[in-house]
Amino acid sequence: MEQSLSSLHPNPGWATNNSATDSSAADTSATDMVGKHCILELYDCDPSKLDDETFLRHTITTAAHRAGATLLNLITHRFEPQGVTGLALLAESHISIHTWPENGYAAVDVFTCGDHTMPEKACEVLCEELSAGRHALRSFLRETPAALGTTERMPAIPIAA
Repeated sequence: MEQSLSSLHPNPGWATNNSATDSSAADTSATDMVGKHCILELYDCDPSKLDDETFLRHTITTAAHRAGATLLNLITHRFEPQGVTGLALLAESHISIHTWPENGYAAVDVFTCGDHTMPEKACEVLCEELSAGRHALRSFLRETPAALGTTERMPAIPIAA
């Protein structure tokens, strides 16, 4: 499902889900939800920002805080001759980014658990700070399979006594 940044509900999945396209997702209650996953593609970005590891570290940190998430660790790597990959480990899950400055493109993944986080806010920060000329955002709710809540789970390999 493609959405604009401004069309996302601030607490997706924990209130009325008007954007659900399938009826099973619309009936999902808060207890069935794990979190929300946003896949963001940024186009026509400022190439110098996409290749600036320090700038991206600051931007990812800002995005995590704006989403209401707790940043536990941030790992980045700058490639030669260009490009940066970053991974923010959040208490609520993660933010990742992979950049292609030569194409003005960044691939972003934001997944947060809990109803206190707003991953779309992180997407807004990244879109604005990287000066994206256009973007594509897909988001979906992560649901706990019903069987996990009602079935006793056993290890695949018997535990030796």
